[in-house]
Amino acid sequence: MSSSFTKSTARNIFYGGSVFFFLLFLGLTFDTMNTLPKRDNSANLTESAIRGKKIWETRNCIGCHTLLGEGAYFAPELGNVYKRRGPEFIKAWMAAQPTGAPGRRQMPQFNLNEKEMNDLVEFLKYSSEINTNNWPPNIEG
Repeated sequence: MSSSFTKSTARNIFYGGSVFFFLLFLGLTFDTMNTLPKRDNSANLTESAIRGKKIWETRNCIGCHTLLGEGAYFAPELGNVYKRRGPEFIKAWMAAQPTGAPGRRQMPQFNLNEKEMNDLVEFLKYSSEINTNNWPPNIEG
């Protein structure tokens, strides 16, 4: 067996495999770069949604919640909360926190004004319209 597997054969397998996987990587990168613009929902990005994202970041919402699968798993997924509950429910829920229910995890009160609340809801609306290829698989996140 050792006489049929020479250094030259090993080198050819290495270089051939390297070229193959490099070309595969380039092909997948090209496909991703062509697919993402069709799915990112950037056409619907408004100034209000941008301000809402800033609120999302400065209040560290991702420290407890997930958004499109990214973040902590302490609190519910919010990537589709706009579709599940609607804007009025989101505003009412945020205003009612913390609920004080014993034995439950409590969301802090962020004391957002009406404009900040609307911006955050607009960001959640924008997030819910991103084509996530049916993620999360469960509507409840």
